[in-house]
Amino acid sequence: MFRSIAQVSPGANLRVAVVGSGPAGFYAAAALLASDLGVEIDLIERLPTPWGLVRLGVAPDHPKIKAVSRAFEKTAQQPGFRFFGNVEVGRDVSHEELADLYDAVVYTVGAQTDRRMGIPGEDLLGSFAATELVAWYNGHPDFQELTFDLSGERAVVIGNGNVALDVARMLALTEQELAATDTTDAAIAAIVGSGIREILVVGRRGPVQAAWTPVEVGELGELEGADVIVDPAELELDPASDAELAAAAPTVRRSIEHLRDYAERKPSGKPRAIRLRFRTSPVAILGEERVEAIELVRNELVGGRAVPTDKRETLACGVVFRSVGYRGVGVPGVPFDEGSGTIPNVGGRVEPGLYVAGWIKRGPSGVIGTNKKDATETVELLLEDARAGLLPPRAAGSLDALLAERGVEAVMYAGWEAIDLAERSAGEPHGRPRLKLCSWEELLAAARPK
Repeated sequence: MFRSIAQVSPGANLRVAVVGSGPAGFYAAAALLASDLGVEIDLIERLPTPWGLVRLGVAPDHPKIKAVSRAFEKTAQQPGFRFFGNVEVGRDVSHEELADLYDAVVYTVGAQTDRRMGIPGEDLLGSFAATELVAWYNGHPDFQELTFDLSGERAVVIGNGNVALDVARMLALTEQELAATDTTDAAIAAIVGSGIREILVVGRRGPVQAAWTPVEVGELGELEGADVIVDPAELELDPASDAELAAAAPTVRRSIEHLRDYAERKPSGKPRAIRLRFRTSPVAILGEERVEAIELVRNELVGGRAVPTDKRETLACGVVFRSVGYRGVGVPGVPFDEGSGTIPNVGGRVEPGLYVAGWIKRGPSGVIGTNKKDATETVELLLEDARAGLLPPRAAGSLDALLAERGVEAVMYAGWEAIDLAERSAGEPHGRPRLKLCSWEELLAAARPK
């Protein structure tokens, strides 16, 4: 049962907390600020920096994708928008307190953990979630203490999505290719100095079913220091896959064209190679104390499912990166579905006053732009509830006062702009977009008023 309020009319102030400052959060904020209800937005983020995966997940050699942040900057400059970085829901403020302080709360916290494979050896030293490497080379302050031993000659990447290809490509980049990016200095040194000669990318189903995009597949063929190797036999399709390809979207057909091109190429003798394999799954990661090898099984497709055969092989390797999917993490005080890793909702509405957008709403699917339509759908339901007088009343008080009372050092948008300026200024003399501040201490120090 919800206490109703008077129907919201144009010109009235609607106060909304958006938790999570990635694309879904900014798209939700933009849609709310564009309404006729005089909305005020407080965007709450655990990190001192905004933009989520645009800053910390997109590969550093993809600057065009990162450019979407310019649209977010325009949203942040609008009247009624405030950013609260370095504020964690469940630690600094509870969901219940947010629900009291705001007319509505929108969670856009993404899918923060990796799915596990559930095989022996998964926890050996040298077995990582792919996103750990991604966060490390992107300068995420929670992941800078990780150590990746890249001295072995073969790295194995499990998965056939864009993140798997990002990891494979990053491990293959030359010093010249990395020099123009915002990859951390430590990561550049480790990648350039690694002993890796082969990066094996393994997918459990066939090439038609791979989840990557043709742009990502095509980029592999343009690397300065790595050949792309595809055995023509890997591209032989069973009748069902052949029919699936004939009916597939143009993007799938373009990806297959790239793969067929690679299968026809002869290795040119570049220092590294990316080898793509399909219908293959890991059975176990082997080693006494750390990763020494991986056991693989050959699959066949039955009704679109990957079914293991009796064909197995063991390959020596020094490191394994798992990129087999992601799942959301629950927020204390908010309903959560453990099975799907999402907050249960209908179209983004959990209940009047509580909403979700992005991966925590729909699961880990789509690209950055997918979040715009997704967030707009959620915001339309929020505004519908506001106009119908279904939102619970908010209490007196403000997030500012609550955080100040608790001694929480919130990073406001001006603090983020100071971080941004410091990073860009440090990168400019080297022809780089920025040199990221990688520790909590450095980030918070840069954000403090001078």
